[in-house]
Amino acid sequence: MKKLFKIILGATVGSTLLLSSCNFLDVDPYFEATFKEDSIFHSKKNAEGYLWNTPKGFPDAGAIWGNSWNPGESASDEITLKYQTNEFWGLQFSVGTINSRNLPIQNQWYDMYVIVARCNKMLKEVYNVPDMNEMDRRRYIGYVHFMRGYAYYHLLMNWGPLIIVGDEELSTSEPAEYYNRERATYDESVDYICDEFRLATQGIYSADEQSVNYYQRPTKGAAMALIARLRLFQASPLFNGGAAARKCFGTWKRKSDGAYYVNQEYDPRRWAVAAAAAKQLTKMGYELHTVEADAQNPYPLASNVPTANFPDGAGNIDPYHSYSDMFTGEGIIQTNKEFIWAMESSNVTNYTHHSFPVKFGGWGSMSVPQRVIDCYLMADGRTIHNSSAEYPYEPDFSRLTGESKKLGTYLLRENVPMMYANRSARFYASIGFPGRYWPMSSASTDASYVNQQFWYSHDDTNAGIAGAGNNVNDYSVSGYVPVKYIHPDDSWANGKGSVKGAFVTSPKPFPIIRYGEVLLEYVEALNRVEGTVTVEVSDNTGTLIEETVSRDPAEMAKYFNMIRYRVGLPGVDANDMAEADNFEKIIRNERQVELFNEGYRYFDTRRWGTYLDEDANSSNWRGLDVTKDRTNANGNEGFWNIVTINTQNVRDRIALPKMVFLPIRHDELLKVPNADQNFGWDR
Repeated sequence: MKKLFKIILGATVGSTLLLSSCNFLDVDPYFEATFKEDSIFHSKKNAEGYLWNTPKGFPDAGAIWGNSWNPGESASDEITLKYQTNEFWGLQFSVGTINSRNLPIQNQWYDMYVIVARCNKMLKEVYNVPDMNEMDRRRYIGYVHFMRGYAYYHLLMNWGPLIIVGDEELSTSEPAEYYNRERATYDESVDYICDEFRLATQGIYSADEQSVNYYQRPTKGAAMALIARLRLFQASPLFNGGAAARKCFGTWKRKSDGAYYVNQEYDPRRWAVAAAAAKQLTKMGYELHTVEADAQNPYPLASNVPTANFPDGAGNIDPYHSYSDMFTGEGIIQTNKEFIWAMESSNVTNYTHHSFPVKFGGWGSMSVPQRVIDCYLMADGRTIHNSSAEYPYEPDFSRLTGESKKLGTYLLRENVPMMYANRSARFYASIGFPGRYWPMSSASTDASYVNQQFWYSHDDTNAGIAGAGNNVNDYSVSGYVPVKYIHPDDSWANGKGSVKGAFVTSPKPFPIIRYGEVLLEYVEALNRVEGTVTVEVSDNTGTLIEETVSRDPAEMAKYFNMIRYRVGLPGVDANDMAEADNFEKIIRNERQVELFNEGYRYFDTRRWGTYLDEDANSSNWRGLDVTKDRTNANGNEGFWNIVTINTQNVRDRIALPKMVFLPIRHDELLKVPNADQNFGWDR
């Protein structure tokens, strides 16, 4: 921690040159090496160069699989792998081998305080820049507040309650006890970060003001959406006096005043605050991404799906491409009105490797459990448990599709188990199931590398254990892989193909925040509002206003149904909304399938508290028997059975109360006795 406070005192200009990752910007990477620190604020050009080099300290937001900035997808209950390497350290966390001495992202704590230090320096010195006018200065200050808030956001998401430095530039000459500080509570931390984002909106551009050349920079919408996300967390059971709050943090108190680090008394008004914060985004011109229906290849809609034009129905859109094109690289980031804040991410592009089999240039190891497969609805919006005669769910794997069926431009091949037929567009856009058709069109020079079906059974020399190559970890342990970011043209096949990015050769987009997430937050919060509540919330100018919200079924249906119609599903039934607990189950399932493989699930199961009972439950970790053949040719038949995944990463999985947050590194805490370790972890 002494190291931390030294950084806060005065981050040197060159410190972030050693840090690489997120880059909102278009700046010279050697900018800061060309002048001395005392020259930073001698001109607007230098001051802005310093400002826009600061984000280099942030991790790539798209790093949610391997080498992730948080425990990530591999620590969630929607993705697993057979690997036991530091690359997928989320798996190590989920089996209990991570502690305060071996945390793979120990430097992130330090890196975020480097950014805080730079921000504090900018806030102090910006008034000394001689050629900066008041409008420029206001915008500059807004971006500084955003970056400082975003640095604290990273710390909060991983480590919980913060050490808040404020605007201080700490002296180097004080005695040791001066630097020995306590942590804020979780609520104090959220309030502080939200106020940073509020202050940011007073200066930074809105989406329609932002130059297309700087589309990766955050806007007012990004700041407000982060506020909405944090307010939803603050209202959720884990942080709002629910059973999980008591189980995880019931005795965790601050030494000086006995305040609980995490709230232990339920406050229903928090749902109203979260709903009001999300509601502000509905006034800002954002839209769900849609693609116009293809007259030559219309996507078939179930008879109960409204055929009015979107957003009142799905009659004029292609549900598959409306959803899929956001992630595959087919769409363009700058023109996507759903992307409140998005960036190109090499991590997204590179980690599609783990969905392609070894023979086709990948590593084939990213595995989706059967639980996730079962969450996807049928084409008429029913669950697999109450499917209709028109769109039946067939658990019997011997029942196969007949001839191939075109769903718009998507092709469902023949002789595929009917379990995978009659499903919604999001299923086909997200899940690589046995028998799925992989065009891999960019490898068209070699017919053996295009138009393939992968089965994942033991005897599948393309994608099963038999095709795993030299690394025995390179296959799906469940029989399913994620395909959400994979374009039909994509191929990793040894130079025979290419991977389509947002600009064909650029990395694929990663949505840090998209409007679909905000709408689900709004509906989730509104569903829990009791009575009619008036709360204070920030508008898009950073002004505090009053907003009145209530549990309005028509309002909930309006925004929830937009999510459903966009993917070609019917809206929610009024009876399903009548009771809040029942509708919350529907909302949670919708978040699972809508936000699948975007990095939300790890945090969702924690804020709900459900991970304590379900995350390590073997019933959550089932899949097809990939150790068996698809046929009996080798006397090893039995692939078509759903079994518990038999890997160490599943067998040894644990879910303990302390695993809400990561441990703070041991050597930092030794230097600051007053800063408590996270509950349950050793100092």
